[in-house]
Order: sequence, then C-alpha cells, then structure tokens
Amino acid sequence: MANIKTQPSRRDSKRSPRNSSPAMLTTAFMTNAEGVALPKGVAGVTFRAPRNIVEVISARPSKVKALLAGYGKAMAESQAAGRAVSFRVKVDPTGDTTVIPMEEPMADTANDLAAALDEARGRGRVQAASILAREDMLSADKFATLLGISRMTVNTKRQNHQVLGLDGAKRGFRFPAWQVGEDGKPFAALPRLFERLGGGPWSVYRFLVQSHPELDGLTGREALRCGKADEALAVADSIADGSFA
Repeated sequence: MANIKTQPSRRDSKRSPRNSSPAMLTTAFMTNAEGVALPKGVAGVTFRAPRNIVEVISARPSKVKALLAGYGKAMAESQAAGRAVSFRVKVDPTGDTTVIPMEEPMADTANDLAAALDEARGRGRVQAASILAREDMLSADKFATLLGISRMTVNTKRQNHQVLGLDGAKRGFRFPAWQVGEDGKPFAALPRLFERLGGGPWSVYRFLVQSHPELDGLTGREALRCGKADEALAVADSIADGSFA
C-alpha cells in the first residue's frame, strides 16, 4: 500500500540526524467499491512527512485503511449534502484505528446559537399566546370594570407595577383576574414583588403561578391570597439572590 522514498543530499546527511531527514510516503487506492482495480495513475497520493512518521505508517499499512475509508466516506457525504460533516478518530498504541462518525455536522457555533435562540423565542411566543388566550386573562377595559376604575388608571397602575399586565403583542395587554383579592383590590405586595424579581412582568407571573416548597407547596398567588405576603416576598428574595436553585 505504501513505500518510502528518501533523497537526502550528501551535505544534508552529514548535518542532520537520520530520523529528522524528510521522507516521502506514496499511497494508492487499488480498487473501487466493487473491488475492480482502477486505471493506473487514477488514484495516487504522495506527501512528505518526518521519517519516523513515515516508517510507522509504512510498517503497518493495513492500520491506515480505516482512516482512509472514513475520510473518503466523509468527503462523499459532504459533497452529497453540500455541508461540512465530521468524524472522530481513535488510535490505540498498536496502531488500530477506529473511525466514529459524528451525528451532527460541524457547524458554525454562532449560527447554531442564533438558530437555537430563534427556536426558543418561537416556543416562548407560542406559550405566551396560549397563556394570554385564557379566560382569566382580561383586557384593559374588562380589568378596569372589575376594579371600578378607568382604563387610563389601569395603565398607570401597570406602569407603576401596582397591577400585573402581560404584553400580548397582537392582543394588547392582558391582566390576570386572580390578582384581585377578596377585598376587590390587586395584591398589595405586587410592587415589592416586581422590585425583588427584577421588574419583569413575566417573572412575576411565573412566581405567582408556580408552587414553592418554601411556602408548603402553595403558589405565589395562593400565598398572597391567604395572608402570607411576607413569606412570599422572602421566597422571592431567595430566588433573586440565587439561594434556591
């Protein structure tokens, strides 16, 4: 499969150690996929490498077959798919070579990240639209009627974090009806929740609808409704500073 050719000059042989002199490795592909010999000169590869490397390869030509086959397969797949493909090579001390195809093509990391973020944002938009379409999500007009105030006042309270309003893009802001307590007023702890959770309406919403072990399994809104505002705010603090994962 391979042979060594060296042609060092007399001058070079006097100055350089034998193992550092360049050597030439010639390898040829002898058959096609059906085992038929290819025409002479069609498939030949010659390259130069340090003598010690060439000697190792030439002493075990059969060990290189797996690597060459894997590389050839990767080239064919890449050309057929029009994209980069990858494989991993494991070589043990005896020279045995294992070629492991990679499931995914080698891709640009930035492009992969951008695609993943776009996909995540898409899932988020779908989920948000599903939440905002629920019956307990009121428009500004209906929420104003529930509170007995004007729509303008509702928007002012939303901007001041006195009520929770979620941006529905196409549907406009939606206001959870359950944020109004038995006294007919929004939870008094809402401004402090916004402050502790970074001011994001969706962060406050998640806190209010999720169960919390620290609140004996109650959701945030259940805790506020049953008078455990201080406990709920303490849990919000722990989430904000990372005390609870």
